[in-house]
Amino acid sequence: MTAARLAGYALLAALGALVAVAGAVVQGLWFPGGLLLALLGLAAVCYGGVKATDRRMGGGLPAGAWTLVVLLLTSTRPEGDFLFSAGLGSYVFLLGGMFIGVMCATLPVVSQPGALAARLGK
Repeated sequence: MTAARLAGYALLAALGALVAVAGAVVQGLWFPGGLLLALLGLAAVCYGGVKATDRRMGGGLPAGAWTLVVLLLTSTRPEGDFLFSAGLGSYVFLLGGMFIGVMCATLPVVSQPGALAARLGK
């Protein structure tokens, strides 16, 4: 694995974490529209990662980072503060995001035809 590929994967994981924090805030502010925007942001990062790297790992890393950050944000602090309420939107955000992440991480990777200049067997 090259250094450029590792840097790309690290960037995708950081984007997944950033989308998790932004989505956690937005989904609670504007309920139906914010929730849709947050889930579409995750789908864009995960699907874009698959297409950019041409590997399933490109979608799995942002989805894994998103899940980890969202699960860390669901815990309460000692002061009693919390980011997620116990409403329907929070559960849809959590489960829908995990569903989107799994879908993008398991998409079949189809390369463009004609990638090899020579025919096999010659």
